[in-house]
Amino acid sequence: MNRRQTLAGLSALGVSISTSHAGAAGKRPKVITTLGPVEGQVKSGVSVFLGLRYGQDTGPARFQPPRRPEVWRDVAKADRYGPACPQQSTPDAYGKSEDCLFLNVWTPEAQARVKRPVMIYLHGGAYNNGSGSDPLYDGTNLALRGDVVVVTINHRLNAFGYLYLSRIERLLTGQAWPLRYSGNTGQMDILLALEWIRDNIAAFGGDPANIMLFGQSGGGAKIATLMATPSAAGLFHKAATMSGQQVTASGPGNATLRATAYLAALGLKADADSLAKVQVLPMEALMEALKAPDPVIGSGSMYFGPVVDETHLMRHPFYPDAAPQSLHIPMMIGNTRDETRAFLGGNAANHSLTWDDLPTKLPPQYRVDIDPWLVIDTYRRLYPDMTPSQVFFAATAAGRSWRGAIIEAEERAKAGAPAYVFQTDWQSPKDGGKWGAPHGIEIPLIFRTTHEASSVTTNSAEARQMADLFSDAFVAFARTGSPQTQALPQWVPYRMEKRETMLMDLPPALAPDPRGEERKLFEKVPFIQQGT
Repeated sequence: MNRRQTLAGLSALGVSISTSHAGAAGKRPKVITTLGPVEGQVKSGVSVFLGLRYGQDTGPARFQPPRRPEVWRDVAKADRYGPACPQQSTPDAYGKSEDCLFLNVWTPEAQARVKRPVMIYLHGGAYNNGSGSDPLYDGTNLALRGDVVVVTINHRLNAFGYLYLSRIERLLTGQAWPLRYSGNTGQMDILLALEWIRDNIAAFGGDPANIMLFGQSGGGAKIATLMATPSAAGLFHKAATMSGQQVTASGPGNATLRATAYLAALGLKADADSLAKVQVLPMEALMEALKAPDPVIGSGSMYFGPVVDETHLMRHPFYPDAAPQSLHIPMMIGNTRDETRAFLGGNAANHSLTWDDLPTKLPPQYRVDIDPWLVIDTYRRLYPDMTPSQVFFAATAAGRSWRGAIIEAEERAKAGAPAYVFQTDWQSPKDGGKWGAPHGIEIPLIFRTTHEASSVTTNSAEARQMADLFSDAFVAFARTGSPQTQALPQWVPYRMEKRETMLMDLPPALAPDPRGEERKLFEKVPFIQQGT
């Protein structure tokens, strides 16, 4: 049997075999996956495979679990990102389509002879927007720096991935089929992608036994949810979240209220005829209805996210405790010092507030039910030099974004599986420093894409130093389960006694219970994750 016959036979058995690598001068890297052969490209010495299909077009089976693609024989070109899921607000240079189940791979060498850690990034966008093709997520520099395999994923979002129609269907028909999974199909897409990675990543030079998930904002929340999802067990081995908490998922009652309101925005009723129609309406109509106000929150556009549907997801991710199924998985949990400047700092008025402005400005933004005068008085006592605007940004970050991260860290520590906790303190010099250390600042630091025009970090010398600090820590975590590097002081996991937190700055420092008085202030009241 010659080499070509051998490869063909292995491929027919579903074995992934690499046939060339980036080091072969003048050649495009080719890999035979379990679905068929693919051909990538070489960029800066890295083999890059864009738009690798891991699932069928979801349009013909809208609101239903994803399906594996049919096997192909001809070489599929993997030189262009796939379309993003349809979404309302975020433009995407590569189009929007219900045929959106694609992933991207960056590897130093597409050869199975070396087993590199695999770093899979789940993008943010609050379950509503985004894709794996953002320039900030280009994996080239991270793959080179860390000698790792980097993966980004597209999956279904908003109503396409999280419209919970199961209860309506069951009330009407007495059974929950075929829409019983509709509230979590976006999560199921990610699981299908993880299965593809498990089965194929060795051929790209990755180690299927060393898979790390990392994600920011909504991406971190997706990871937290996967840590409580039974069908995700065994598909990843490490988890790192940045400003992305999912303490609670949506309950089925609230999810049904949203489904009913969403159908109404489409001009449909909660009846059997409407259930049939919503599955075949034009994609554009479903996108337009995403503008409908949220009936649970009472303001803003519709929230969509994972649902405790008792079919796919049986519990909340970090309530009443950290999900036992994932306590053995090493975890990093991070937040930024100035989270809400990313959302509220663009409004010039928020930079010139008065003390009289704060009692009405604060409550809608810190999102917990606590007396605003108590908050103002506490911050003025703790930080007498703070201006009203500085108090506004600090308090909204503490109550709205930081609180969930603290709860997750506490629940891990209580369960005897503490996480490595960090707080990004380094402040961007962009626009005179008005953004501070905002939500999302870690993304270009970890990916080493500070040179991108959209990076809030700028490409200053300090930004590049922070990129070294962050990317090396995340690579170390992917490789060993600990983010410890020589550039960092001894990093001790978070314990309830001292609440150890790494302050990511120049220089970095491990601090016990940073902002402890702020933490105590907001833990006086229950935390309910918005939308759930």
